[in-house]
Amino acid sequence: MAYTTFTYHVADHIAHIQLCRPQALNTMNKEFWDEIPAVFAEIDTDPAVRAVVISSTGKHFTAGLDLNWAGGTSGERHPDPGRAREQFRRHIKKMQVPFTAVDNCRVPVIAAIQGGCIGGGVDFITACDIRVGSADCFFTIQEVNIAIVADVGTLQRIPHLLPQGLIRELAFTGRRWKAEEAVAQGFLNRVYPTHEETVAGAFAMAREIASKSPLAIAGIKQVLNAGRDMTIEQGLEYVAVWNAAMLQGDDMKRAVVAQMQKGEARFDDLAA
Repeated sequence: MAYTTFTYHVADHIAHIQLCRPQALNTMNKEFWDEIPAVFAEIDTDPAVRAVVISSTGKHFTAGLDLNWAGGTSGERHPDPGRAREQFRRHIKKMQVPFTAVDNCRVPVIAAIQGGCIGGGVDFITACDIRVGSADCFFTIQEVNIAIVADVGTLQRIPHLLPQGLIRELAFTGRRWKAEEAVAQGFLNRVYPTHEETVAGAFAMAREIASKSPLAIAGIKQVLNAGRDMTIEQGLEYVAVWNAAMLQGDDMKRAVVAQMQKGEARFDDLAA
């Protein structure tokens, strides 16, 4: 599939999604909402992909939702107000799908952020596994500034990443949250001086992940994601069943032999 809001290619087991509309501040237009689920469906069926890097172009990572497009989608299309609201609910649910696809991706997803990451951009990167940023990056839960409740993932995912008091401050005020704060509070894993170094750092991390057993990496992500909705006891049972089912191949043997021989293990790709 040809994509219009980002470029996409795979090399050395790493998929790279790069937002490519800098002249529009990489805002999220209709095509974006259609193309993100499509590219992650492609990733999930490509056995060569072991990690994903999402980066952007221009001054800002993304200014969030394309308000010109969104303004034309939110009107009451049905004369009955109840039916119109039910229709709009389904519209919101459809817009939640792209970032759920990121969250559910079977391989780790790393966001490399420069400049502003605003509104829908925060929804986007909170669905990623790892975030790194340039020194000039900042984040804004923008929705409160246009008098709406963030509704495509931020308020559901960010509580697993940050303390409640900070989340509520950021969501209630819509203030800029800068890189130095975000890394100190654990939202960013690393901060790099420049955009170029940020992307390079994301790729270095992706290469290290890609060198590990892809079966183990997929299992770690699945267990961590499932554990968000489980008690500790339920999570322990889940991982016990996972390992009982999945530790049947050669990956562990290869990894142990490589460790003992101080070499590097080679692992087969996941199945398509």
